Amino acid sequence: MGGVTETMRTLLKWLGLAIGVVVAVIAGVAAYIAVTPIPRYPVVKVDFAVEVTPERVARGKRSVEMLCAACHMDSATGGLTGKKMPDLPAQFGEAWSRNITAHPVKGIGSWTNGEIVYLLRTGIARDGRYTPPWMVKLPNASDEDLRDIVAFLRSDDPLVQARDVDDQDSRPSFFTKALCRVAFKPFPYPEREIVAPPPREQVAYGRYLVNDRLLCYGCHSADFATNDDLHPEKSPGYLAGGNAMPDLGGRLVHTANLTPDALTGIGRWSAEEFRRALRDGIRPDNRPLRYPMVPYRPLVDEEVDAIFAYLRTVPAIRNKVVPPEAYVVSGDRGKQVYYAYGCNGCHGDSGKGQYDLRKGPEKYPTDDELIAWIKHPERLRPGIAMPTWDGVIKEDEYAPLVDYVRSLARGANALPTPSSGGGPP
Repeated sequence: MGGVTETMRTLLKWLGLAIGVVVAVIAGVAAYIAVTPIPRYPVVKVDFAVEVTPERVARGKRSVEMLCAACHMDSATGGLTGKKMPDLPAQFGEAWSRNITAHPVKGIGSWTNGEIVYLLRTGIARDGRYTPPWMVKLPNASDEDLRDIVAFLRSDDPLVQARDVDDQDSRPSFFTKALCRVAFKPFPYPEREIVAPPPREQVAYGRYLVNDRLLCYGCHSADFATNDDLHPEKSPGYLAGGNAMPDLGGRLVHTANLTPDALTGIGRWSAEEFRRALRDGIRPDNRPLRYPMVPYRPLVDEEVDAIFAYLRTVPAIRNKVVPPEAYVVSGDRGKQVYYAYGCNGCHGDSGKGQYDLRKGPEKYPTDDELIAWIKHPERLRPGIAMPTWDGVIKEDEYAPLVDYVRSLARGANALPTPSSGGGPP
């Protein structure tokens, strides 16, 4: 008995030592990840010829408006100069998008076409820096679509004209740093040209748009951390929604179920209802989509119809997504309307937000003009990422709403100027 007891003591001693070593190793690895930056990787030189034509620039602008502008567009500069990304899920840390205008030093004006495309395809910048998971990556996009994007970035469009604006460094969380060493790594650069299906092959073209060009699956699958970016259809909860994303007010908005499930997805939607939701931002039940989902107005009919045709073919998943929590505020009637329709989701509490509405009252000085703008913004600015509110906001709600919008503008104008020691929000 004594020998058995002594043997057990020895085994427990060694087991304790082994556990201690494992804990020490894990603690050391965690400490290393915490104090070191996101990894860098070797850069491969790529030649990528692009002919900048008006047609390419126009197509490229559509892609940039849908993929890049939401993160890189700063309303204060009017260009793609980068900004803080307030709607990034908190677990990823603090993120700042970069200046991607044509400035030769502070933007990407000195980058070669190959360096731009290598970053978009692999996630590796020309200095070897791996861009974190919040940066859009297009490993499966066609070469032609990438040529269009590069052509637009080389154009004289106001969005990409050189702007002397410094980048600000992001502060990735430990979670992000760990994922960038385990799950999120550079994609391989394709060995051959990638060609998109032709639009006449409607379902195949829709699949390409959803998975490879517009990256719809990225938000509408279960979780960013579990998406399979090279093989999107293998992502857990593929297109069944439920991914929690914060709006600018900090409320979580769970992405919609896009599978053809009749009860929890879009199985009962008509093609016209889908088109209205995708391009005008209004669901079949007349509720507006909530930010961070915005209308995709640049899409043409054949693209919208192809997306809908493809979504009808994906496996239906029964996943009842939690609806966005309603904002309820007291006081001013116009403020109540502003929050009831989720205007703060895009414009924030101050009116600046992701899209600054405080300049609207100056541009549309009469109430009738401002109401006309709110009802049909797409008529005055084609491609704008703002819902068509006509028939959604009640007629007797427009007057108090525009009064509240004007009050936000007056508040912004009353702020001290930089020369007097203050600054814009």
